[in-house]
Amino acid sequence: MNSEIRQLEPQRLWNNFADLNAVPRASKKEERVIQFMKEFGENLGLETMEDEVGNVIIKKPATKGMEDRQTVVMQSHLDMVHQKNNDTKFDFDTQGIKMRIDGDWVRAEGTTLGADNGLGVATIMAILESKEIEHPAIEALFTIDEETGMTGAMGLKGGLLKGDILLNLDTEEDDEIGVGCAGGIDVTAKGTYAQEPVPSGAKALRLEVKGLNGGHSGMQIHEGLGNANKIINRLLYSVIEDIRIAQIDGGSLRNAIPRESVAVIVFEARKYELISELILALAHTIKNEYKTM
Repeated sequence: MNSEIRQLEPQRLWNNFADLNAVPRASKKEERVIQFMKEFGENLGLETMEDEVGNVIIKKPATKGMEDRQTVVMQSHLDMVHQKNNDTKFDFDTQGIKMRIDGDWVRAEGTTLGADNGLGVATIMAILESKEIEHPAIEALFTIDEETGMTGAMGLKGGLLKGDILLNLDTEEDDEIGVGCAGGIDVTAKGTYAQEPVPSGAKALRLEVKGLNGGHSGMQIHEGLGNANKIINRLLYSVIEDIRIAQIDGGSLRNAIPRESVAVIVFEARKYELISELILALAHTIKNEYKTM
């Protein structure tokens, strides 16, 4: 399946991306991809090191005639968002990403693709192994754990890099250059609730919202994409006076728009038809709202 990806141009970049996606690299579990990158640099005969937090640095001398130019730091992160559809059987700890070509797009089978930031890593790898590209001295910085804490970037010690110019290759558009970056805020909210036994003769329903596109909570938040957590809460609120919530679970990552959410509700058996009708009617309305998204 991934063999067709290797035929894409520029071939060196896509070969590197396919190799990278064969290595499990979930956030905070980057041991194998760290070793993969170290072997990559060493096999090229380039100065390669791993710092104390797990970042990998590979240094490539300037090509002839470019020795007097300023050193450039090129940076991408090694970890990837590890999300899968609920009905997809996949182990991010042991399996590589399965990719396919769909028209003009490269997609993954039931999981995130890892293009964030795998394509940035693959681009830097292609430059490091190229014998044709003229360039000043390059310091390639591959950081860990960008998706869940920036611990690689935060743990980088001063003095390891000499370059004054840094190019971050973690973006969604290949024809744009951004100056500066956005920030983020995490909120942890805690509440208490009283547990109560399920009344005798009560009925239960399991509600599922799935099949949404998901998306990046920073770069795509303005696109009006469906948020599974918000949708399921709309459904619950429409019948909140008549139900008790036994379970609610949705989303998995702080920087991803939830694409699946589940709730289990309990109510008096005599209200089954009423509650079902209200939920189905609102679900139909919501589907129409997102029909063009």
